[in-house]
Amino acid sequence: MQNTLNIMLLAVGLCSISAAQAKTIMVVGDSISAAYGMRPEQGWVHLLQQRLNQQYPKQHKVVNASVSGETTTGALARLPKLLSTHKPDVVVIELGGNDGLRGQPPQNIQNNLKQLVQKSQQSKAKVVLLGMKIPPNYGQAYSKAFEHNYKLVSTQYKVPLMPFFLENVAGNKTLMQSDLVHPNVKAQPILLKHAYPYIQKAL
Repeated sequence: MQNTLNIMLLAVGLCSISAAQAKTIMVVGDSISAAYGMRPEQGWVHLLQQRLNQQYPKQHKVVNASVSGETTTGALARLPKLLSTHKPDVVVIELGGNDGLRGQPPQNIQNNLKQLVQKSQQSKAKVVLLGMKIPPNYGQAYSKAFEHNYKLVSTQYKVPLMPFFLENVAGNKTLMQSDLVHPNVKAQPILLKHAYPYIQKAL
């Protein structure tokens, strides 16, 4: 009888440990993470959930809070409710590209990124920053300032940064949709491969 009771207590304990280790990963991004131009299940965020299910069965939940066309300003307005609703353990920020393409002042983008990181950290979430680059439409100085924003924010708030999320994807016509702006279905496993080591480490 005592042995049976011990086994039951051990099982309850193991279940509690498993629940305590379970993590919620929230991706806050733009069209690149919102699976623009394809079915949601084809996008890299959905592939992330599948990968986690394989490696950590039933332990981690991925919330895709990405919106096509999203800017850092728009995400900042949405973030408090997202944090309150989902209570993520990890927040993956993939933003800034639309700001840059619209020529928003780099300082404004930097300030928004800082607040996105701050608010996420204040909610006790770890943050992963996926950096972006933009074409030199507004000149080399603007492009460099835009890119440097991610390094500054990463250093100041001590968050891991992937310098360029579209590395080896952007500019490759076989991996881009016809608009040459959005990655296609074939590119999604590559995007996951880029992001996964940073997310896994945060877990």
